[in-house]
Amino acid sequence: MKPITRRVATTEIKKIPGPKRSTRFRKIVAGGCLLTAWLACASVQAEEILPLLHRVNDWQIAHPRMKPDDRNWERGTWYTGVMASYKATGDNKFLQQALAWGQQHQWQVGTEKAGGNRLFCVETWAECYFVKQDKAMLAPSIERLDTAAENSPAGAKVWYFEGGRRYADSLYGASALAMLAKATGDKKYLAYMHDFFWDVQAELFDKDDGLFYRDKRFIGQTTKNGKKVFWSRGNGWVLGGIARILDYLPEGDPQRPRYVELLKTMAAAVAKRQGENGLWRPNLADPDDAPMQETSGSGFFCYGIAWGINHELLDRATYEPVARKAWAGLVKSVSAEGKVQWGQLVGDRPNGVQQQDTHEYVTGTFLLAGSEMLRLK
Repeated sequence: MKPITRRVATTEIKKIPGPKRSTRFRKIVAGGCLLTAWLACASVQAEEILPLLHRVNDWQIAHPRMKPDDRNWERGTWYTGVMASYKATGDNKFLQQALAWGQQHQWQVGTEKAGGNRLFCVETWAECYFVKQDKAMLAPSIERLDTAAENSPAGAKVWYFEGGRRYADSLYGASALAMLAKATGDKKYLAYMHDFFWDVQAELFDKDDGLFYRDKRFIGQTTKNGKKVFWSRGNGWVLGGIARILDYLPEGDPQRPRYVELLKTMAAAVAKRQGENGLWRPNLADPDDAPMQETSGSGFFCYGIAWGINHELLDRATYEPVARKAWAGLVKSVSAEGKVQWGQLVGDRPNGVQQQDTHEYVTGTFLLAGSEMLRLK
């Protein structure tokens, strides 16, 4: 994307670039035949991805799961995928869809009580701002974050609770704060984000397995097979969220290496738990707990791993086969009409999934994955 002009306050004008895309290098490695095969088909797959993104997105538009006036986490996740598709393709249809959604809601934060979830839609408002440079797109979010309330950083130290608990899902909203910092030049939003992210990580991250518990209720809990409970989509929220944070976090930020290291740790933990068909099961620690494929967590994992490769943070030889296998599994899960199937319904833990299950956030994770696979060359 071209550099974007933005205003800070009312007078200062600065140039900011979109998310950095580093030069990609193909590595020659021993035993590289499989990698070569993946690379040989990459351009063919890329030609097929854009029509598929449109088919999936068009199906979701025609089959909404939320009410028309909704702007909460389910729809917010879908629209992060819509804007990711725009940024990867430059296709104006995706941008116009996101702009219309923001205009419908006058760029207000989400209506949920949980402070982290309120930021999901703000990610789309901020990314629209980077394109259009209209301060009205950010003003309500800034006003809300500066308002003293229990679910606002201006009013409470731990403003991101849900039901009195820290929860992994909330970390997907953290990147909105990095975006606001970049848009305004105000580093207080980065301070909010770092405190938020690392507080949740400190309570819920299992260092032995390199994965997150959904919330503290699951620490020490085991399945009937005596294994831990690491929810696939719960970890997807985190891995996908880290990629989006790093897209907007300044290169010189002292906290950046911590996010990079966590991305690498989680990618390794996720990769070794991938299913034979490329998709992950609802419980990453116990695939037999709910022994069916699941696409919402898998979409996040495909996205986060492909993002790491594209930014040269993950070793291409190791992880490109993982990403391409995941994408192949996701594509096979799409119906002829464009419905992304096998997506676990709303919940907070691993549960059974049926083929017809889907939701707006399932579409969102698919679009996120496709947007990074387009860049994987």
